[in-house]
This record gives sequence, structure tokens and C-alpha cells, in this order.
Amino acid sequence: MSELEVELRRVVRGEVGFDVTSRALTTMDASNYRRVPLGVVAPHDADDVAAVLEVCRDHMVPVVARGGGTSIAGQATGTGIVLDFTRHMNRIVSLDPETRTAVVQPGLVLDRLQDAAAPHGLRFGPDPSTHSRCTLGGMIGNNSCGSHSVAWGTTADSVRELDVITARGQRLRLGKEWAGAPRGLRDLVEGEAARLRTGYPELPRCISGYALDALLPEKGADVARSFCGSEGTLGILTEAAVRLVEAPRARALAVLAYADEGAAAEAAAGLLPYGPLTVEGMAADLVPATAALPRGGAWLFVETGGESEREARARAETIVRAADVVDALVVTDAAGQRALWRIREDASGTATRMPDGSEAWPGWEDCAVPPKRLGAYLRDFRALLTAHGLRGTPYGHFGDGCIHVRIDFDLLTEAGIGRFRRFSEELAEVVVAHGGSLSGEHGDGQARAELLPKMYGEEMVRLFERAKGVWDPDDLLNPGMLVRPAPLDANLRFSVLPREPVDVAFGYPADGGDFSAAVRRCVGVAKCRTTSVSGSSVMCPSFRATGEEEHSTRGRARLLHEMLAGELVTDGWRSTEVRDALDLCLSCKGCRSDCPVEVDMATYKAEFLHHHYEGRRRPAAHYSMGRLPQWLRVVARTRTASIVNALAAVRPLAWAAKRVGGIAPEREMPRLATRTFSRWWEGREKPPAGSDGDLVILWPDTFTEHLSPSVGKSAVRVLEAAGLRVALPPTVRLRTASAGNGEPVGGAERVGGRTTVAMDPVSLLRGRSRVCCGLTYVSTGQLDHARAVLRRTLDLMEPVLETAAPVVVLEPSCAAALRSDLPELLHDDPRARRLADRVLTFAEALERLAPDWRPPRVDRAAVGQTHCHQHAVLGDAADRRLREAAGLTGELSGGCCGLAGNFGFEKGHFEVSAACAEEQLLPRVRETMAAEGKGAEGEAGETQGAVVLADGYSCRTQLDQLAGVRGRHLAEVLAERLPEADE
Repeated sequence: MSELEVELRRVVRGEVGFDVTSRALTTMDASNYRRVPLGVVAPHDADDVAAVLEVCRDHMVPVVARGGGTSIAGQATGTGIVLDFTRHMNRIVSLDPETRTAVVQPGLVLDRLQDAAAPHGLRFGPDPSTHSRCTLGGMIGNNSCGSHSVAWGTTADSVRELDVITARGQRLRLGKEWAGAPRGLRDLVEGEAARLRTGYPELPRCISGYALDALLPEKGADVARSFCGSEGTLGILTEAAVRLVEAPRARALAVLAYADEGAAAEAAAGLLPYGPLTVEGMAADLVPATAALPRGGAWLFVETGGESEREARARAETIVRAADVVDALVVTDAAGQRALWRIREDASGTATRMPDGSEAWPGWEDCAVPPKRLGAYLRDFRALLTAHGLRGTPYGHFGDGCIHVRIDFDLLTEAGIGRFRRFSEELAEVVVAHGGSLSGEHGDGQARAELLPKMYGEEMVRLFERAKGVWDPDDLLNPGMLVRPAPLDANLRFSVLPREPVDVAFGYPADGGDFSAAVRRCVGVAKCRTTSVSGSSVMCPSFRATGEEEHSTRGRARLLHEMLAGELVTDGWRSTEVRDALDLCLSCKGCRSDCPVEVDMATYKAEFLHHHYEGRRRPAAHYSMGRLPQWLRVVARTRTASIVNALAAVRPLAWAAKRVGGIAPEREMPRLATRTFSRWWEGREKPPAGSDGDLVILWPDTFTEHLSPSVGKSAVRVLEAAGLRVALPPTVRLRTASAGNGEPVGGAERVGGRTTVAMDPVSLLRGRSRVCCGLTYVSTGQLDHARAVLRRTLDLMEPVLETAAPVVVLEPSCAAALRSDLPELLHDDPRARRLADRVLTFAEALERLAPDWRPPRVDRAAVGQTHCHQHAVLGDAADRRLREAAGLTGELSGGCCGLAGNFGFEKGHFEVSAACAEEQLLPRVRETMAAEGKGAEGEAGETQGAVVLADGYSCRTQLDQLAGVRGRHLAEVLAERLPEADE
């Protein structure tokens, strides 16, 4: 333990982390840069901050303040001590609705302040797209703005007073009329007043450099305002008094469509006289094809407010009439507006992938020009891109002339980095020629500070250096930012990654088969760090349960990055740090859909576990639950389910079995079905003759087969009621296959209600086998087993693949595994893609194959949760339409049930598993039951008016074990309403 660490632990009440994980999590922010800190401190209060500064001053170690770590210019990274304010100094100290003032700590997430202010009809004006995870301290450090800056300005416009500690331990309270100014600052400014009056461009968003002009007497000599945008280089913020604004009672969103980006940019400034709250722009390159936007090639998102919805809509329609648009849409309902704003807010992530899938990066994320110059600037910007052979898609705050863009820089080769530098230098000159600022929101950091002389001139930059010397004469606070900056092409985070491909099991088709490229997907925008779920989103349940960066998608991606780099994490795939961070990953796949850049941590986890345990003994749970299909098939073949259930009911035996199997002692052992779904199928009566509907292959997944055959039985009834013909996959390799009429598949023949098959001699020797999606093997990283199981499954399914029959999968996690894991794991077998493309969910099958069929009316409210794998991989649009057609009303919860297959059953995971369930699912179910005056579910699985829907076996098990509630698959609910039929 170093002397520095010893002293910090002695004087600091908060956490001190010099371990590999703590340091690895803070090597990067959301920029192109990487620096390895000595350690991380989470201060408990201002006294802790003062103590850290004193120790670091004695050792001449630099200090960097860090909030949400979403900075895009590199200013939240450093080589000394990183102060993480999000853990403890994250409170609202006070909120006074009368004076419209709040006092906050620097680690407070913006959305928490908005939530607290909303009941009083107030809000904090600035709102960056990262509002769900950025902190007030970071916003003050960068002078952040957001989409509403045309109405409410920058963060500096909303700051009243700031409590700051300087590097030399002086505690200051900054405000107007020189309040809190360090000694020498006033003399410096008064001696350079003429230069300060003429040295700044006239535009709404001049964020670059130090705001020394705010110290001029005609601007109130506002030291607090001048401190905003200083990027942690002048002092450490410990508390802030901020101004709140009155929130409109109602809002309308006008989406104005233009032919192209240039037309939208030219139009933006002309809308400002109408008093909009936002004028945001983006082009078609960043918009999903499924987005419900009016026709056009680029759009302006113009928000208006009013005392009523009618007034807000009228203002929006006035703007539509005044604008010369191709098409337009006005939305007043809150849900519709949120859906549209998500498209804009996700642009910072989606922009990191070009339409062809290639990578794009920040660096010139953030320039601003006078709004009337925006169209001309964009033309010059596009011309410069073309001249350098680069591509990028501008978007952002068109009403303020501020443009965000990710560009496909090659930051991996010497030639590419050289082009990055040349482009940066030339673009800086273009920005200045248009009277602009190198930064219009995100700060200069390392990305742009080197180029400040082009904007301000050498004399002004020297003045910035003198101001830095007044505040921080020892240059301890975030050195290398703003003044005396590091070169813009140094410390690039990609330089440490291996240049040769890493040997991996999955194919990573979206990343060219390159695991390093897959890990590079995480650009640090940290949507996974949101502390609450909105709508149907899932990501990242383990972070919300623990609040720890280590257990966020971004944190895990950072550790994988450092594992590949080999500098901090030195033992590669054997790393215990990476293993421990991935341990609480539920493999919910939420990041695959909710992360703007589609980081797929479930796949990365499976990949890591595969290598980590290669040739080594695995945790007991990998053998007990990871190989669950094997054990359940043994029970089925020996017909011992009743015996197993009886033994599991004996507590000492159950305790011993759980201990040996690595199962959480808090869990109850699920009961096995005494008659499997396949045995029921083989013994059922022949279905009604005369049906000429499409043939569907119903997949007997492990959960339906052995644990809840009632779901399979119900699905058969519903599918046949819809006029479809149902068959199960072959259980042996067959000699021939039907040409597509469905009778029989693979030579199967119906005889007396049973299915017989024509077998070759080898099949007779091998006996019957079962198809399997390999889910449990994949989730535990047993990828060699998974491949073997999946190849056997493809062998069995060959006769089906030679027909036109789709494959209906009832368990969402199994359907997701077949759609995504199968072709990505067996990327060398063309049959894998063919099978993946055949997979349909229960609702999709009914919608596509029986479009004229109408489900029985249930006419009840529905409560429950959309399975996380369905949300992430499969989509639930067909399920929503089916529920609506059946009269099942209400939205299902987002988030994750927390059981997540084997995760919630593994020893040590119960607490996190339960916390995930308590986030949305269980409170919604309990609330519904309480409202209907019923404390538990009846045998039918309904409250007095609501149906508890849970298509996933894990979700149903979690409901049963934690709430005593029986959830049901949608197939069961619909089958119950069908006319009675023989079973």
C-alpha cells in the first residue's frame, strides 16, 4: 500500500479505492481519451474533499472531479486522484418553491432535481440528452445546455452561488459583485477589461475557454458564473445554489420535416421569434426506419408550452404555418412526445455507428456558430469532410447554432490519427471564420483546448493561463485541460487495444468478427446508469439494484477494455476483476436494445466465462443449472419426477441439494411436471380433421417440456383453434423430408393420435433425442457444450428446414437464443441462420399465419412484465396487438423480473434478484391486487379484474416465490376462453 493511499484512508470518511477495478472504471469518460488514475476517492462531504486536496498537495498529485463520467472531451479523466461525487455527495440539500431556488450537491443526477421540482411546477432549465445520469457538478463544470437552451439558457444562466474549495484548501462562496473571488483575480480582470470586452464571439453558446467576461462590472462581476465551464481546473465544487424556472403546464411538440439537413438548418433561426422551448435538428441518417416521423430527409423538433394543451397546440400550429416545411406533425400526448424525444436523445449513441456499421467517434462533437450562420457553416463543414474522405451526421441544437457530430475517424492507425489532427486544425479555422466557438456545450477538454489560440489568439490564451494561476498556482486541478493542454491526438483510448484479432467463440457479425471492436462499442454515454426505468426499457437492472458503476453495462465494458489492453488488468481472460463485475450481470440482454450503440453484455459475459473457465473447474451452479436440460431429460426418461418432487419437499434434503448445486438457500426448488409436454402430445387425441391451415412446428423448450407443460397444451389449443396445424420437431434424424405440405415432416406419420417415424439404423442405436436452444449452456459460458447441443439440434431440424414450416417458440428466452445466439455462435453453419429466420413467437405466429382469426375476448386488465429477452431481441408489437384484440388492457411493466434464468437461483444473487423484482414488477402486481381488494391470486391466476401475464418461466417463478402470485402465459389466458376440448 502506497504512502498516498495510507494517508487518504486515514483522513477520508468516504471510500478510497486504489484497487484495479476502481481505477479501471475511471480510465475513460465518453471521449476518445484514456488516462489511468492512481486511485479513486468517493468523498463523504466537503471536509473529505478538503482532506483529499491537502494530502494530494503534499504529494503533488493532481486531482480530477468526476460526476457521471459522460464528458465528451476527456476532462473527466486523469492520472492522479479521481473524486467520484456520485456515491455520497448526491443530495438535494434544500428546495424553496417561493424563491425558486435549490441547493444541491455536485453528484446529484439532474433527473432527481427535476423530479423534486416538478410537484411545485418548477424545473431546472438546462437538460442535456444525458439528463438521466449526468450530474449537476458535471453540468456546472462544462456549462452544459441541452435542448431547452433557446428558452432557458445554459447552466451558467441558472447558477446563483457556488461553494468551492481551491487546491490550496481555501473555502470560497462564489457569487456576484466579486463574492468569493480568490486574491488577485479582480486585479487581473480590471487590468485586461478592454481585451475581455472584445475578445469573445457574440453567440448564445460560447463555452470555450474561461468565462472571464462574466467578471466585467457591466455583467455583475459574477464569480459563480465565471466559474461555470472551467472543467474542474480552478476549484472543486462542493455545493451549488441554482435557479429553477416555471415549467409549462402543457406542452406540444411540432416535428417539422424538410427535404434535407441544409434546409432545416436555414429555417431554424427564423423560428426563434415565435418563442419556442426547443429547436432541435437531426437528419434521416440517425433516425430508425421504423420511427413515426413525417416524411422528409431532416427534421426540426420544436416544442411549445402553454397553460393548457389547447394553448400549447395552438402555438405549435402557428409555427407549423409559419415554417416552410415538406410535412409536419404536432403531438400533445406525453407518451407520444417521450417516444419522439427518445429518438433525438439517443443520437449521441446511434451516431457512433455509420449506416454501413462502421465506427464513428466524438472529437468535433460540439462546435457552435451564430444561428443565422448555421446553414453556411454546415455546407463548409460537409465540404471539409469530403476533402478529408470522412463521414459524419450532424445533429443537435439548431436553434442555438450548436452542432453535434460523430465522425468516422480512423483512430487505430498512425495515418488515421494524422488525418484526425489535420482535420481538427482545419475545422477550427472554419468555425472561427463563421464567428463561432470550438465548444458550444461539452467543453474543450483535451479534444479542443490545444486549438484555442485559433479562436481567441495567443494573448487571450495567456490570459487564461494567468487566471488559472490565480486559482490554482500549483496546477494540481485537472492539469492538461483548457490551459497548457495535452495534444489532441495523445492518450487516445484505442491505442492500447490489441491490433490482432482476439480468438473468440461468437461470430460478432456486426463487428466484423472482432471482439475488440465489439468492446469499443461502448462510448460511455452511460444510458445504462439511469436510476429508474422509463416505459418498457430494461437496461441495466443490476446497476439500479446496486448503484455501483462496476455493475453497469458501461463499467463492465470498461473492464473488458482494460482486460484487452493488459496494462491494469494483466491476467486476461483469467481476470477475477472482470469475472466479479460480470457476476451480477443478469444476461437480460436489455443493453442489446436499450443501449444506443447496442452493446451486448450478455454475449460478452458468455464469451468471457467460456475462456475464464476453460480447462478449469466451474462453479457448482454451472453444472446444476447450466446443464439443466440434461438433468431434466434423465428424470423424464426414468419417469422419476414424482420422486424428485417428494425429495425436494424434505427440507434437509433440499438444503443439501441446494448447497451441492450452488443454489441460493432462499430459493424453493421448482416442481417438475410428472407428465412432460411431449408425452401429453404423444398421447393426445387426433385433432379435428379437415384443417388446411399452415403447418407450424411447436418448439418443446426445456421449461415448457418439463416444468410448465400447461403452456404448451394451451398453445396447441389456441394455434389449432386459429386453423393452424401443429407438429413437434423430430426426435431422431430422419431419412427424408416432406416437400412442404406438412404431412408428414421428416417422414413422420400420424397413427392413432401418435407420431411414428421412419428411422435409419443409426437412429435406432442412438435412441430419441430432443431439440434444445442451448440457452442454459450459453448463459453460463459453456460454449463448447452449447455448440454441440445446437449442432445436434440443427441435425434434427434438417427435415423441417427443407419445408416452409415456421418454428413457434413459447419461451421468450429460448426464442431469443435461437434468433440471436444460434447464428452468432454457429456462424460457420448456414443452417443456423435458416433456423433463426424461421423462429416466431406465439403472437407473431397467430398474426402472420392466421390474420383473419380473432382471439376470444378476455376483457380484463392485464398486469405483469414483458420478458426482457422479448423486449431486447424479439420485440413485443405482435403481443400488444394480440392482447388488444383479446380485450386485455393496460401496459406491462419494463425492467427485469430479476430471476433471469439461472441468475436468481445462484448462490449469492438472491438479494439483487429480489431488488430487481421490487423495482417495477412486484409493486405493480401488488398495487393492482390491493386496488381490487384481493391479497393473493386464485388458482385461475387472476385477481378480481386483472390477469397477471408472464410469458417467461423465470418471470412466473419469481412472481410465485416472492409474491405468492401465479402468473400465466398469454397462451394459457386465451386457451381458457376457448370452447372446451378434450385434453
